[in-house]
Amino acid sequence: MKKITWLTATALVVSNMIGTGIFTSLGYQVAYLTNTYSIILLWVIGGILALFGAFCYSELGNYYKESGGDYIYLSRGFHPFFGYLSSWISLIVGFSAPVALAALAMSKYLQIFGLELGKEFAIGIIILTALTQSFSLRMSSDFQNGFTMLKVLFVLGIIGLGLYFAPQVQNGLNFNNGWIKEVQMPEFASSLVFVSFAYTGWNSASYIVGEIKNPTKNLPKSLIIGTLFVTLVYVLINYVFLKHAPISSLVNQEDVASIAANGFLGLNGAKWVSFFIAAQLIATISGYLWIGSRVSFATAKENKLWSFMNKSKNGIPYLALWVHALIAIIIILTGEFEEIFIYASFLLQILATLAVATVFTIPSNKRYIFKGKYFWIFPVVFLAFGVYICYFTFIAHQKESLIGLSTILIGLILYFFDTKYKIKP
Repeated sequence: MKKITWLTATALVVSNMIGTGIFTSLGYQVAYLTNTYSIILLWVIGGILALFGAFCYSELGNYYKESGGDYIYLSRGFHPFFGYLSSWISLIVGFSAPVALAALAMSKYLQIFGLELGKEFAIGIIILTALTQSFSLRMSSDFQNGFTMLKVLFVLGIIGLGLYFAPQVQNGLNFNNGWIKEVQMPEFASSLVFVSFAYTGWNSASYIVGEIKNPTKNLPKSLIIGTLFVTLVYVLINYVFLKHAPISSLVNQEDVASIAANGFLGLNGAKWVSFFIAAQLIATISGYLWIGSRVSFATAKENKLWSFMNKSKNGIPYLALWVHALIAIIIILTGEFEEIFIYASFLLQILATLAVATVFTIPSNKRYIFKGKYFWIFPVVFLAFGVYICYFTFIAHQKESLIGLSTILIGLILYFFDTKYKIKP
C-alpha cells in the first residue's frame, strides 16, 4: 500500500485544526475578558496543551502502530468500553457537531450580503457537500484538496493584511495589568473550552498512523509541526481581530472576522473576507464528513448496532457518510450555535483527557520518542487542564454539560446491549 509522507500528514493536521472555532469563538471570550494579554494567553495555553497532547499521541501511535486514534488507545489501554464510547462520541459529536457548527457559521458570515440565511441554508449545504462525496474518491479528493488549499492561503492572507494595516482608532487592544485579575476568574477557565474546540484536530494524523511512512519518526514530526504552526496562526489572527475591531462590536458575535475586516478593508473587503470564510468552511464540513464516515464504517464491522453502516460502494462508506450528515442536521434543528459549541467542546475535552491518560499504560522501556524520566510532565499537565476546563465549563454551562453527560450515559447503555451481539472480526 502506498504510504503518505510527513508533509501530507502535517497538511492533514493543519487542515483539520483550522476551521469554525478560530473564526467564531473570540466573540464569546470578549463577553467576559477584555484584556489582550488574557485573550492571547488563552490561545497560547490551548496551543501548549495541544502540543503536550501531540507528544502523548506520538508515543501512543508508535506503541500501538494501528490506525484508529482514540478508539485504539482507549480499547487497548483501558477497556473496550472506552473505545466504544470514543466511537459513539465521535459519531454524535466528534465529527457531526463540527459539521453542524461550520454550516451554521457559513450562514452567519453570508449575512453581510444582505441574505437572511437560517438553518435551512445550513442544512442544504450539508446535503450538497455529502452529495459531492457520494460518487467517487477522485471527486471527493479533488473537492477536499481544493478547499483545503483555499483555507490555508486565505488565513495567511488575512494575517498578512491585518498586520500590515494600521490599527483602527477604536480597537480592542488593551495591554494594561487587568489581565492578572482576569486569569483568576472562572470565566477565563470556561473560555478555554472554546479554545480547546478550535484546536480540535491536533491528533488527526494518529487516525491514519498505519498509512504514514516511517511513523516512529514522521508521526511526531507531523503532529508537532502542525500544532506549532496552527498555534502561531491562532495567536496572530486573534491579535489582528482585536487590532481592527472594538470589543463592543465583537461581544457574542460569531462573524468576528468580517467585523474586523470591515475595519481595515472596508465594507467591500469585508464582504470578500466573509465569502472566503464561508467557502473555506466547506472544507471543514467535507473533511469531517470524510474522516467521520471512515471511523464509523470501521466501527460498524465489529458492532451489531452499527452494522447497518457497514456498506460501501466505489470505496465510499456511503451509509456512514449520510448518517453523519443526518446527525449534523438533527443537531442544527435542536440547538443554537453557542449551545452546540459548548456541548461539543465539553464532550471532546472529556474524550481527549481520557485518551491522553492511556499513555501511562505504556511501559517506560517501550517508549520510542521521549525516554527521559520527566515525560510524565506532558500528560499530567494536559490532564490537569482537562479537568480544570471540564469543571468550570460544567459550573458555567450546566445545561449543555448535562446533555453531554447524558450522551455518555446513552453510549454506556448501547455498549452493554451491543456486547451481547458482538460481531466476530
